[in-house]
Amino acid sequence: MGERNSSQLLERILRPESPDVRKFLRSGHLEKIYENALTHRLTKLGIQVIQQHPLVVFDEDGTLLGHFCADLFVANQLVVEVKACRSLVDEHIAQLLGYLRASRIEHGLLINFGGPKLQIKKYILNKDT
Repeated sequence: MGERNSSQLLERILRPESPDVRKFLRSGHLEKIYENALTHRLTKLGIQVIQQHPLVVFDEDGTLLGHFCADLFVANQLVVEVKACRSLVDEHIAQLLGYLRASRIEHGLLINFGGPKLQIKKYILNKDT
C-alpha cells in the first residue's frame, strides 16, 4: 500500500473515532483529554500513535532549525493537531500547515472538540506547495 493510500486509510479511521470521542466526552475538557482518548482508541485498533512526538524542522537548504511536538503522530505519516476551543481560527490552520511544511510531512488533520460541533479539517501538502 502506498504512502498516500495508507494516509487516507488512517484518516478514514480517525474520522469515525473522533465523533465517538466527542459523543462520549462532549466539550469542556482540555486538549490533553481528547488527545489521550484518540490515542487510546487508535491503539486499541492496532495503530501506532505517538503523543507529543518531537519532529524536526528544516530550513529550505536542509539545515536543522529545531523541533516541535505534534499532538499526535500517527503511523509515522500523519500529523494530528488537537484543539479544544470554541472555533478554529486561521492561526490554528497556519500552525498545522507550518508543521507540515517544516517537517516535510504531507498529511495533517486539525480536530477541534471544543466548539458546538466537532470540526475536522484535512490538509495535504505536496512537494510543489
